[in-house]
Amino acid sequence: MFRKILIANRGEIACRVIRTARRMGIATVAVYSEADEDALHVALADEAVCIGAPPSRESYLSMDRIVAACRQTAAEALHPGYGFLSENADFRRRLDGEGIVFIGPTAAAIEVMGDKIASKKLALGAGVNAIPGHNGAITSAGQAVKIAREVGYPVMIKASAGGGGKGLRVAANDAECREGYASCRSEALNAFGDDRVFIEKFIEQPHHVEIQVLGDAHGNVVHLGERECSIQRRHQKLAEEAPSPFLDAATRKAMGEQAVALAKAVRYESAGTVEFVVGSDRRFYFLEMNTRLQVEHPVTEMVTGLDLVELMIRVAAGEKLPLAQQDVKLNGWAIECRVNAEDPLRNFLPSVGRLVKYMPPEETAGAVRVDTGVFEGGEIPIHYDSLIAKLICHGATREAAVARMRDALNAFVIRGVSSNIAFQAALMQHPHFVAGTFNTGFMAEAYPDGFHAANLVHEDPLLLASVAAFARLKYITRAYKVTGQFNGRSRTVGRDWVVLMGGRQYALQLTPAAGGYFISCDGETRELISNWKLGELLFQGTCDGERICLQIERRGLKYRIIHCGTQAEAMVMTARDAHLLSLMPEKPAPDLSKFLLSPMPGLVTELAVQPGQEVKAGEKLAVIEAMKMENILKADRDCVVAEVLAKQGESVAVDQPILRFE
Repeated sequence: MFRKILIANRGEIACRVIRTARRMGIATVAVYSEADEDALHVALADEAVCIGAPPSRESYLSMDRIVAACRQTAAEALHPGYGFLSENADFRRRLDGEGIVFIGPTAAAIEVMGDKIASKKLALGAGVNAIPGHNGAITSAGQAVKIAREVGYPVMIKASAGGGGKGLRVAANDAECREGYASCRSEALNAFGDDRVFIEKFIEQPHHVEIQVLGDAHGNVVHLGERECSIQRRHQKLAEEAPSPFLDAATRKAMGEQAVALAKAVRYESAGTVEFVVGSDRRFYFLEMNTRLQVEHPVTEMVTGLDLVELMIRVAAGEKLPLAQQDVKLNGWAIECRVNAEDPLRNFLPSVGRLVKYMPPEETAGAVRVDTGVFEGGEIPIHYDSLIAKLICHGATREAAVARMRDALNAFVIRGVSSNIAFQAALMQHPHFVAGTFNTGFMAEAYPDGFHAANLVHEDPLLLASVAAFARLKYITRAYKVTGQFNGRSRTVGRDWVVLMGGRQYALQLTPAAGGYFISCDGETRELISNWKLGELLFQGTCDGERICLQIERRGLKYRIIHCGTQAEAMVMTARDAHLLSLMPEKPAPDLSKFLLSPMPGLVTELAVQPGQEVKAGEKLAVIEAMKMENILKADRDCVVAEVLAKQGESVAVDQPILRFE
């Protein structure tokens, strides 16, 4: 077994590998860019080496610097994690030449599976179902149209070296086919340096289902069941689960057998994933093979009880797999939600900054797990992906796993940056997700106009009002007990209160109960019990005996309450005060129509206008970049630029003015 391994990655996955290596008694080396000097993976590792500037190409993608770090620290092996150099065959060959063990598959397996045309040919030879289409590189738009007609519209035009949704178009007719062919070639050349494209039949109402495989250097291969990964946005996964609620036993068995056949055909060693697209008739077709550990691997670990990172390390050290196919048992259900630094109410734009508060839910063995690479007070940098944490929940049934995930999301506190927790909470309550009746078109069908505040409506607003009143009464009761009050002038705490929330008034009557209050409103009475203390962000207790967990914080005269993805601002006062407030004029919102505001925190990479310049509607004004996402800001009307308020290369906050118009 290795004495020391280097993790050529950052963030959550680097911390994940370090955790297993430490349990195995293996020393670890972290590498980091200048932007990650204070990152969690650096603190957790036994040694750490700075490998360059923040841009990935100057640090985490630099083979020379990573190999030098291995040499400097005498690391015998290297775990690539996922992303960066994890599926780079040249990197594997470089390590082989340096005598450093790569904890992953062979260069030949990485290379053939990284080429979608070559991998499809290999899959066909191994007896794996393949999507009808043309397996060779297409050389002209005319040839593309001819093939598309033979396959039958709609078709998928795909870049051979593609990934992450780049170099991919769906065409429903000849015109779209010609346009898609040109776009895919151009996009693939720019992104991957390879403009080869091919055509496949587009499977309608598809499911994205993948099979986890494990192989060793002795020819043994097993599969560990499937993962359902159909909840996606822009071809990026948002939530995954194991097993799939869509597959039946026969399909699961057939898919697993074909995945193993493919892995054996390519002589696969280590952990890998064979991805399939499954039609509404449960016919399945090979999509691609990812020759690395997947982001969503924890759901497989939860239902199998296996540590995939440990098995990868043992296989790389030459050991045989410790289990055969008949030893693989699936237990219960697991769901993973990716918690990202992005604002779902702003079209999921990235959010960067300091984590002022970071309180993940409590982890419990076999039930709730949090994989993360951040800590409270740390920074979310603009240079890398937006992943804050992965929240994984397990239950005996899918219903139990979903319920546990809802509770865990309610208890996940993040402040300082925006997160997609509200979206994930809404997803866990969506009827189609709850029923398991969804496919890769879920986002477009469930939120055709995007994800908006209107999608977040709490089913029990009286609960939120009651919690706000509970907190307010706690505060007033403490104030009531202050010493030094004049005799006969002490405050009397009444029982009747009004909560102003969401444009409504809730007239509540609070009666003390053991550990809380009986709260009455419009003839309905609830018993709210909690040991919540002033200043705590989590309000935990019971309502009529049912366990509840909400987030609450005092903000001036208001209480902000967060529960099940919804956020409410509540004011609690006497009926007299509520009446007086209703007589006060409302302050009008400031007119911001003459300003261009940054829609997200990021870097101003381009300012396309100057003071005094006339611009037409649709013209480019500026470009903001963060977390590998470029956002082009355009004029929504004809106007004249009066003043430029930001500089190229400057970091801007969300809603910070960039331009002022006349």
